[in-house]
Amino acid sequence: MTATAAPPPPVRARPRRRRSPPRSLLRSALWFLAPFAALLAVWAAVVAATGVPMRIFPQVTDVVAALVDMTASGELFAHLGASLRRVLIGSALAVVTALPFGVALGASRRLSAFFAPLLRFSVALAGIAWIPIATLWLGYGDGAVIFIVWNAMFFALTYNTVLGVRRIPLPLLRAARSMGTGRLRMFWEVLLPGALPSVVTGLRVGLGYGWRGLVAAEIIATSAGLGYALFLAQKTFSTDVIIAAMVIIGLLWLAMDRLLLAPLERRTVQRWGMTAGVS
Repeated sequence: MTATAAPPPPVRARPRRRRSPPRSLLRSALWFLAPFAALLAVWAAVVAATGVPMRIFPQVTDVVAALVDMTASGELFAHLGASLRRVLIGSALAVVTALPFGVALGASRRLSAFFAPLLRFSVALAGIAWIPIATLWLGYGDGAVIFIVWNAMFFALTYNTVLGVRRIPLPLLRAARSMGTGRLRMFWEVLLPGALPSVVTGLRVGLGYGWRGLVAAEIIATSAGLGYALFLAQKTFSTDVIIAAMVIIGLLWLAMDRLLLAPLERRTVQRWGMTAGVS
């Protein structure tokens, strides 16, 4: 009798990710937009009922007309491009400088103990408080504004990077050291990946601070940008343009946060096995 070979074990198919049905996505989008719709309705009703002049507070239609005029004249795109350029450069500089510094502080208790008082002292001064001295150092223009964006983001990124490094399990660090991992390899393969969820959270928080610093610096130190548009509108008592610029700033930050930063944070958290929720 010839022995028959046992059948191979069945291959298990990888579970597919469940995709949210269109109705669920539509419901989430409507729920997200609901408070904005309610705000617009209350805004329109209150202004119409009180008859407040536009110089004090504009009607919704006045703000929409101001946005249309700014878009048609090209003024909106000029200010928007200047602000986005400064935010991107300042953010890149903050990431490049804060990550190595935060990892070093998180990995060394001595360095952390030495710099911790300075970091706590500087947190209250970060961003807007530096505008006067930034204009003295760098003059009026892009340099001063980019410095303020960097300054506003640096401390939030550094602090979250330190927290991320300290959350790395100690057995993992000991195993990497016992295998003779060098400092550079330890940074790229252990410390930075382990701290990445906290780093992305710090980027999300810090970029919000950066936008605040950007608007304040543009009001004082430049001749272009969304903050400068606010300044010009205030001089001419154009409250419709002021509110329009504020709406653009809010929508721009909201789009960056919801479409870029929140998904990046969610994927980073899922990739590194964390269980915290991201909203």
